[in-house]
Amino acid sequence: MGGLEKKKYERGAATNYITRNKARKKLQLSLADFRRLCILKGVYPHEPKHKKKVNKGSTAARTFYLLKDIKFLLHEPIVNKFREYKVFVRKLRKAYAKSEWNSVERLKDNKPGYKLDHIVKERYPTFIDALRDLDDALSMCFLFATFPRTGKCHVQSIHLCRRLTVEFLNYIITSRSLRKVFLSIKGIYYQAEVLGQPITWITPYAFSHDHPTDVDYRVMATFTEFYTTLLGFVNFRIYQTLNLHYPPKIEGQAAIELKPEEREAYALESESYVEKLSALSASLSRVVAPNPEDDVEVDEFPVDGESAEQEEARRKEQELLEKQKKLFNGLRFFLNREVPREPLAFIIRCFGGEVSWDKSVCIGATYNVTDPQITHQIVDRPSLEKQVIGRYYLQPQWVFDSVNAKMCLPVADYFPGVLLHPHLSPFVSEKEGDYIPPEKLKLLALQRGENQESGEEEEEEEDDEDDGSEEEDDTDREDEGRLKKMEEQRSQGKKLPVKVTAGKVKLEDKQRLALEEQSEEKRLAIMTMKKREKYLYQKIMFGKKRKVREANKLAEKRKAHDAAVKTKKKSKKARRE
Repeated sequence: MGGLEKKKYERGAATNYITRNKARKKLQLSLADFRRLCILKGVYPHEPKHKKKVNKGSTAARTFYLLKDIKFLLHEPIVNKFREYKVFVRKLRKAYAKSEWNSVERLKDNKPGYKLDHIVKERYPTFIDALRDLDDALSMCFLFATFPRTGKCHVQSIHLCRRLTVEFLNYIITSRSLRKVFLSIKGIYYQAEVLGQPITWITPYAFSHDHPTDVDYRVMATFTEFYTTLLGFVNFRIYQTLNLHYPPKIEGQAAIELKPEEREAYALESESYVEKLSALSASLSRVVAPNPEDDVEVDEFPVDGESAEQEEARRKEQELLEKQKKLFNGLRFFLNREVPREPLAFIIRCFGGEVSWDKSVCIGATYNVTDPQITHQIVDRPSLEKQVIGRYYLQPQWVFDSVNAKMCLPVADYFPGVLLHPHLSPFVSEKEGDYIPPEKLKLLALQRGENQESGEEEEEEEDDEDDGSEEEDDTDREDEGRLKKMEEQRSQGKKLPVKVTAGKVKLEDKQRLALEEQSEEKRLAIMTMKKREKYLYQKIMFGKKRKVREANKLAEKRKAHDAAVKTKKKSKKARRE
């Protein structure tokens, strides 16, 4: 008995996948709407293991989705909202074409919208899941917050990203969660620890930049639409954990409240709230004021299966972390107008320092440059005319390096005009046998010295009496030996050896220096070119070099020809004679 004949490509792996066009027709959506829906729902294409089988014997390039994912999208309520929006756009165009202005206003008032709350809850069942996936959301929101007001993106989304990112920064400051900072070519990398989860994001530099033309901003805007909803949920929950008001309220608003005439000159009434928050200089108010009696030290119990050494290491790590959180406690910083205000203010506040700047730079300055309690002034100039005694003038890198080193580094290496050493990445951890740069070795030596001082104070006090005296004895003996030799030489009438070398005057060739500067500028200009421009420039330069090479070859041939003619003439002359 024969069963039903099984047709080829209608069983096995072929039934698990569906092409993008078929999926689009199944959902009755345009390509743009289908892509948007997939981004919002977190559905991505899949590469089949046996592509030829799935593609029914064809080797053509096709995009495949899992069939179960497309079936999952069939019952999504947002699909109906997309269709409603298309109908709305059609009706609006018709009303504009017929000049029916009453209908236009009515349609605009009833514009269909949708929320993504249910998608966030669906994709992230627990709050920890949302925190683990926050890296990309933060990076995208920080990027959109820096966009200028152009036709590329909606102004409302730019404002929303700015507000949400500022709220997140204020939470990091209040909770002292920041751990690492790194200045890269792309931007500033930050890593914070929120409820035990490490979160890393990148913030672009505040430079004026052109929008790249080869980027699809609609796709980016769709991702941002979802990420802003996610970040709003996360901000609400993390503010609750610290008993803070949400939306955040500034504590002691009178301290940074502007006069009415100043407020009008600086910002609109609608923008002043975000501007005050983005200053990052004021503390946030809590729902209930914290009671000092509630801050009782919690007893620590050993973890099951943990040895005494592991427990000791964990305790030391916790102590080091608590110490890092209070890195800038008691220090007052003043930022000059040439340094990047927002990243420095954010980092200094995260580690307990106080910070201010000139009132004309930004709203939220808490004290002036003349304040006698200022301990550190951050400058980015080769020299300063007026300096206040008892105040350190440092380059901005000192703040970033001190945070990564988890200690206040020696200030002498960061004075204005001093050539700075390379800025090391805190995200790189060298293994045994790897190359360690000399700057890292110096930093490790400094950290070891500090750890020994903090962890073994009592032992060092006892040892210093013995070790210090032995070292002093050794140095004293050496000095005594040198003095005795010098006295013997003098008594014998010998002249002491004194070496003096004549100095050489170094002449600076200004023309050569100018040429070097021009060549360096040209090299940097080539490095910062866009990809397409660089490709064209390289083609042009290759053509020019080829012409020069051909001209040199012709010149050499001409020279050789002239030399041959000369030798012939000389030989003929010699024969005649």
